[in-house]
Amino acid sequence: MASFALQNVYNNFLTTYAPKSTRYDNHKKDELRNVYVSMLRQTKESPLFLPVSGEDVVEYAVSMKENARDLSNVIASLSNDRTLNLLDKKTAFSTNEDIATAKYIADDDTVDGEELPSFELGVQRLASTQVNMGSFLDDGVMTLDPDTYSFDVHIGDTDYEFQFNVEPGDTNKEMEDKLARLINRSNIGVTASVESDGQGRSALKFESVATGKPGGKESIFTVSDDNTSKRAGAVEYFGLGEVTSAPANAEFTLNGGSHNAYSNSFTIDKAFEITLKGTGEDGETTNIGLKPDVESLISNVNSLVDGYNRFITNAMEATERYGHSNKFRNEMSGIQKVYRNELDAIGLSFNDDGTISIDEKYLRAAAIERDHEETLKPITDFTNEMLLEAKKISLNPMNYTDRVVVEYKNPGHNFANPYITSLYSGMMFSSYM
Repeated sequence: MASFALQNVYNNFLTTYAPKSTRYDNHKKDELRNVYVSMLRQTKESPLFLPVSGEDVVEYAVSMKENARDLSNVIASLSNDRTLNLLDKKTAFSTNEDIATAKYIADDDTVDGEELPSFELGVQRLASTQVNMGSFLDDGVMTLDPDTYSFDVHIGDTDYEFQFNVEPGDTNKEMEDKLARLINRSNIGVTASVESDGQGRSALKFESVATGKPGGKESIFTVSDDNTSKRAGAVEYFGLGEVTSAPANAEFTLNGGSHNAYSNSFTIDKAFEITLKGTGEDGETTNIGLKPDVESLISNVNSLVDGYNRFITNAMEATERYGHSNKFRNEMSGIQKVYRNELDAIGLSFNDDGTISIDEKYLRAAAIERDHEETLKPITDFTNEMLLEAKKISLNPMNYTDRVVVEYKNPGHNFANPYITSLYSGMMFSSYM
């Protein structure tokens, strides 16, 4: 029971605070060791503080840490893994993003020593999910006998059994809502919703998260209560056993050749990540390729500024809600003063709220007229500064809360304790049983 409760707490944390995980959240052993060493260095001489409490402190610390992680991932996505230079990542283009979008994911602009070609892509069909649409039943009644029922959902190579009770006085709508919550909380690769026909009737709808027909199978999941442990009859009553919309593979052409895929997202030559969006009209296609260096630079700067603006906006709002410390606001104000003039000269200006606006005309002119590295230097310097700031926040978000110092350590005569920040954070536990 305790482990189940802890799992619920952790899942609530992930859905409430954490942004979607990306490939930049995966780290090598030496990167994790560097984080550990940084924690040792940071905490060895840090003073001792009174333990903090209160949901506002916990929310602020977690919010700051996740905002910093998001910014770090944005910066990492703009760097070429092979050169480790900021903002040198090549950028892909799609001439019609209503058909497909493209993202460049390779280390450089060559594959096996040859320059990457462009592609002509046409979409005949998008990959689709499986849907089991239940029967529409009157909302205010229930003709299923009171009892304990169960049904099985088979997906992949796994069977999941769901049990529920029907009590006297329950209605169809109440039970459909209950079953939808039961399915959605289970996270098995099937989502549930309740659809209304606008005439006092509703139906339970099951839909797969995955698309396509992996392994050539005609269905992604099945719903049955033929061999379930409790009373059968719920599947027939709610009408969930039949596939009303079968899954389908995506069908598309690359340079005239026919292809298919289980998903609407896939890679080409390990260099382009393609996401299909629509079929276009009358056989319309889109061209996929790499932007010229200047266009890639401008696109990367736009992505950087978007990530920075999102970070500043979210962090400032969290700081305003917390209302007990101006440390983050003061640090950002200091950084902006240092880089304001240099960035303004190439078309990047700070707004009153700390966000950045871009004048692409000045940025493009600077990129064309100046040496590439000279143009990038103010931006890369500022980006490196923000990366250091993000790492500092990630290591110890509690440093930005209002804490009371108990004791300063004797400099140079202390033992490192990398876990001391957790002692004062209270981010995972509010008490000990």
